[in-house]
Amino acid sequence: KRRTFAIISHPDAGKTTLTEKLLLFGGAIQSAGTVKGRKSDKHATSDWMAMEQERGISITSSVMQFPYQDKIVNLLDTPGHEDFSEDTYRTLTAVDSALMVIDCAKGVEDRTRKLMEVCRLRDTPIFTFINKLDREGRDPLELLDEVESELGIACAPITWPIGMGKALKGVYHLQNDVVHCYEAGKNDLINSGELIKGIDNPRVEAVLGADFAAEFRDEVELIREASNPFDKADYLAGKLTPVYFGSAISNFGVQEMLDGFVAEAPAPRAHDAVERTVAADESSFTGFVFKIQANMDPKHRDRIAFMRICSGSFKKGMKLKHVRLERDVKIPDALTFMSMDRGSVDDAYAGDIIGLHNHGTIRIGDTFTSGEHIQFKGIPDFAPELFRRVQLKDPLKMKALLKGLEQLCEEGATQFFRPLMGSDLILGAVGVLQFEVVQSRL
Repeated sequence: KRRTFAIISHPDAGKTTLTEKLLLFGGAIQSAGTVKGRKSDKHATSDWMAMEQERGISITSSVMQFPYQDKIVNLLDTPGHEDFSEDTYRTLTAVDSALMVIDCAKGVEDRTRKLMEVCRLRDTPIFTFINKLDREGRDPLELLDEVESELGIACAPITWPIGMGKALKGVYHLQNDVVHCYEAGKNDLINSGELIKGIDNPRVEAVLGADFAAEFRDEVELIREASNPFDKADYLAGKLTPVYFGSAISNFGVQEMLDGFVAEAPAPRAHDAVERTVAADESSFTGFVFKIQANMDPKHRDRIAFMRICSGSFKKGMKLKHVRLERDVKIPDALTFMSMDRGSVDDAYAGDIIGLHNHGTIRIGDTFTSGEHIQFKGIPDFAPELFRRVQLKDPLKMKALLKGLEQLCEEGATQFFRPLMGSDLILGAVGVLQFEVVQSRL
């Protein structure tokens, strides 16, 4: 019943906005905090660090869980900004599928290509959402062609736009034969816009006008003949992506995509360990840590290790074997997440992401089991490309600085070095923005 996926995109393709709308449909939040300027009170639920809210970009991956239909959906929002690519790469090891968001005006962009390569290495199944239909964009056929040629994955359109930008009239669902009309300005209501059953329904002319309706029918006929049909086996093998069109900010076309996703996305998949492959339906517990986050709770200085459960189930207070340290640990209070809000978890199952309190003993890539000695593989490590020296204005605060740096470097985005001679501290990272984040969080 679990569907665990990550959203990947180039910065500003509308990923965080789409995340908010998915949570809205899942009933996890009541009103979406559209990403606005820094003076506004409303910020996106998934961007919780002050710096993310100021700049309107996602820096760390957030984890959110919500129920939809009869499934539990675990959604991981990943940073699109390239300086934080490692967090994204590691997150992709913890999911069973991915949702790629593309801006209809810009098409396939640089980050999308890189992230797609990672998904390709793991044969991750991909859903595609072409966003920002309410703005002028490129021809939909041209966009599909670009995705196929640049990303090397076949496209199967499931919904098709009727017009675009100011002329946007709606989307047509090719599988269900339903026209969903677009009403500008109605974005907070979940079900707005008329639904017309059947492309030959006379109501289509009434809404679109006779000329526009005829043109639209011709286009649909062309699409049906020219495009790939949806094939579930190819989708699960990562060879074909179903494509949906919509506008996240207007909350349009999102529900069709979510319905399709929950119906088609894979259940938790098997994971490879060094010793053997672990199937998700095994009864004994296994899981691995893919991310560590410090200072999530403003009231406490804490560190949380995010663990993906690969098999079995977790019960509150159970004992687990920490494989790297070869010792048993009792987990009295694991956490479940809704971006920054957290709750205590009583039980969790394969596919879920839970948080463990980390007192400096857990590292990224650690495996936990109910007793078996196995080590999961495939969690990437990165060599830093940039280095900065850290200097203190007040030498008395050295101890606090060291503690802070150690905690932040456990997250794996920056690395911390001390030379053999001298008292300098050196930080290494993959991108410049990470140094700013460390500075602002210290």
